[in-house]
Amino acid sequence: MAHRATKSGIALEAQQKMDSKWDDDRATIAIRWIGERIGEPLSTDGSKENVWALLKDGMVLAKLANWVKPGSIGASKMGKAPSLAFKQMELIGMFLKTIDEAEGGPVKKSELFQTVDLYEKVNMVMVITCIEALGRAMLTQGREGFGKAESKGQTHEWTDEQLKAGQNIIGLQMGSNKGATQAGQNFGKTRAIVD
Repeated sequence: MAHRATKSGIALEAQQKMDSKWDDDRATIAIRWIGERIGEPLSTDGSKENVWALLKDGMVLAKLANWVKPGSIGASKMGKAPSLAFKQMELIGMFLKTIDEAEGGPVKKSELFQTVDLYEKVNMVMVITCIEALGRAMLTQGREGFGKAESKGQTHEWTDEQLKAGQNIIGLQMGSNKGATQAGQNFGKTRAIVD
């Protein structure tokens, strides 16, 4: 892990706010789900330290990526857990690329974490949020996910008659001028016009 200066001031407050959102139960459910998908018994201790230790080297996430999209990470990368930092971060990055919606994956860009969030334990809450988003997306696709399936939306078909009826209605957000006149309006002293 990189050596960073101790946070202070607003940076410390922001980190404490992020850390306060950590939930051991959510993390336990996410790690248990990952273990079941990759076929390995993972420690289900939901502490931030345990989750970081399990996921930091990228191997667990790489195996999960291959479950999501078989063959997305080559066998040459999956031999043994890497010990070099850049190799570990590369595996984390490959996982993120596999599940990224822009790359054909199931998770929206806004729900992905950054490699540094996990590797340097900057924002572990976002890591769990991303795994939960992946679980929901898999459930939506009819695969073994967890959580609640995402909404697929609902389409409406409107007739021409219904569309024209809506044109005659003035919405309340446009305001109202009922009863508005300037009769009796008097602000301050009247202006005297003298020639």
